[in-house]
Amino acid sequence: MKNLTNLFKATVLTSVLALSATAVQADTNYQRTASTITTSDNVQLYYRDWGPKDGEVVTFSHGWPLSSDSWESQMQFLADKGYRVIAHDRRGHGRSSQPWEGNDMDHYADDLAAVLDALKLDKVTLVGFSTGGGEVARYIGRHGTKRVNKVALVSAVTPLMVKTETNPNGIEKALFDGIRKASNDNRSQLYLDIASGPFYSFNREGAKVSQGLIQSFWRQGMMGGAKNTYDSIAAFSATDFRPDLAKIDVPALVIHGDDDQVVPIEVSGEVSAKLIKGAKFIIYKDAPHGLADTHKDRLNQDLLNFLQEK
Repeated sequence: MKNLTNLFKATVLTSVLALSATAVQADTNYQRTASTITTSDNVQLYYRDWGPKDGEVVTFSHGWPLSSDSWESQMQFLADKGYRVIAHDRRGHGRSSQPWEGNDMDHYADDLAAVLDALKLDKVTLVGFSTGGGEVARYIGRHGTKRVNKVALVSAVTPLMVKTETNPNGIEKALFDGIRKASNDNRSQLYLDIASGPFYSFNREGAKVSQGLIQSFWRQGMMGGAKNTYDSIAAFSATDFRPDLAKIDVPALVIHGDDDQVVPIEVSGEVSAKLIKGAKFIIYKDAPHGLADTHKDRLNQDLLNFLQEK
């Protein structure tokens, strides 16, 4: 009986290994399951892939400290219109791995490349919100536009947020130092304060506050790693994307709210639109940073119009 049991275990193990080998789809660098991609430096990226598989592809890169959940309104809308929509959780965020190192824009961009490579995607429209806009720009800076059809930057941190000698209109580094300190002191409270205040402009007089949006922001943020989201503050604030924007040679759309208290339009959207040759610039009057939720119907339609433009 013991020998029979051992034989059964060995047979089952062999079968499982065989099935695993056939279930994993890989190229030379990446392994893929139904919902994760493992990068060449062994980071697992969670992703969602919605809509018809033969549809025109749109990828979404999310903001800090959120996850791909923040794009669900745009993804569902475009999937219903026949587009294949794909979004991954950035390394250190959401359901992806929380590596100690590599929480920077170069790795973020290479992770986006890993998603495109593993899923064998071409003629893609890249959409990036806030930090995700920087991720998209750096992807093009490092990997070019051979797989890219169009680019949309929404409330993006590009071209450079922090004040420097060559960026005199930027934001003082002390502000970002304060965010880092708050993240270490009590990041749970930090996320609640951001969501209930400037992110959605709920701190404006007469604002209609949504506890649901506040709780969703907090939930997504707390899913990320403490070290990862801390490091990401430097990534989104101090990375200079000006050389990357200069390499965008496909149709580009820049969308920004003029009441963005997190990434002010005058240091971001306005400048990015000028640096990207031929970019279309749409300003949302009185819109906050989190306009993908507060102005989702308008954003959905603007993205659809952009995708349909020939």
